[in-house]
Amino acid sequence: MKLKDFLWALVIVLFGAFLAVPQTRAIFESLTVEHPYILGFIKVSILATMGELLATRIAKGEFIKPIGVFWKFIVWGIFGLAFTVVFKIFGAGTVAATEKGLLPVWENGAVNNVSRAFLTSFFMNTAFAPTFMALHRILDTFIELGEGKINKIFKVRLFDVCKEVDWYGYISFVILKTIPFFWIPAHTITFMLPEQYRVLMAAVLSIALGAILAYSKKRK
Repeated sequence: MKLKDFLWALVIVLFGAFLAVPQTRAIFESLTVEHPYILGFIKVSILATMGELLATRIAKGEFIKPIGVFWKFIVWGIFGLAFTVVFKIFGAGTVAATEKGLLPVWENGAVNNVSRAFLTSFFMNTAFAPTFMALHRILDTFIELGEGKINKIFKVRLFDVCKEVDWYGYISFVILKTIPFFWIPAHTITFMLPEQYRVLMAAVLSIALGAILAYSKKRK
């Protein structure tokens, strides 16, 4: 195992250990409740960036620093802020729609919880996720065309960004395949977790998806 491989794995192990120990887990839960946006930024920016590093490791055979990794880290953190409130909106919205009789309610409590989590995931991934994913591709392309330098990023034209983005791949693969076959099932599990762990789970899932996409590209 190379040093960079060891360091990447060490960060993941330490993160897992922090949550596994009851005392530190209690601190995590308390901070998430008291400072949801700050923790949302931290969790998503760190873990999603780890996912990007893993994707390059799988695709290239070694860890390579992505172009503009600092600005991509910031972008992920901002999305973490969005996830914090969006998860709450869709979770509460599904409950409200259920209470109004607009969505089905099952007599079996366990079945009802699973169906509610599935419906929350379905609506979030069909209404919010496509916009988020498109915006993420656009911002990443701005950063890459600007070579990760802030003075160059602001000089990049939106026209050039839109030409660079693979919109066919975005629709045919990201929208039509990853949403129904990965994100909706995965976020069904996410919405069955306690609220303080949902944004964290979303960040962990980004690592898994990054690995899947990188492996797929490598096979091609």
